[in-house]
Amino acid sequence: MSLEEAIGDLLRQKGLTLGVVESATGGLISHRITNVPGSSDYYKGSVTAYSNDVKSGVVGVSEDTLIQYGAVSPQVAEELAEGGKMLLGADICIADTGIAGPGGATAGKGVGLFYLGLSHGERTYSRKHQFRGNREQNKQSAAEAALGWLKEYLVSLK
Repeated sequence: MSLEEAIGDLLRQKGLTLGVVESATGGLISHRITNVPGSSDYYKGSVTAYSNDVKSGVVGVSEDTLIQYGAVSPQVAEELAEGGKMLLGADICIADTGIAGPGGATAGKGVGLFYLGLSHGERTYSRKHQFRGNREQNKQSAAEAALGWLKEYLVSLK
């Protein structure tokens, strides 16, 4: 069983719906989730919030957060997940922001740096990842990490 199929089974078992907000993965997480037949039972939809204008204007990330911490930060990952959960009307939302490469690195934030966000109920979390591949590999690694974390989270729910 694929990771996406396992997530679908867990969401069905727990009666939960899922939304996704993607930045650096550009829709890859959503693509994988919707490859599962019947995913419409639990999948609400997604926003690909690539630009800061969409992150703030559509998803609701605070412009102050973007200015203070930068788009690639745990704070933005968490606000993307929270905003996406509300916007999409989902029980759980997973989000990503990162630097896929080969460009885009800044002082202290290198290529391959990703932050994932997960929001469910009143709680929101973030995780940091540093990948070392090329652009496509980094995007694939981030999608895999997001789906792996989502599965781990769903298994942990009582």
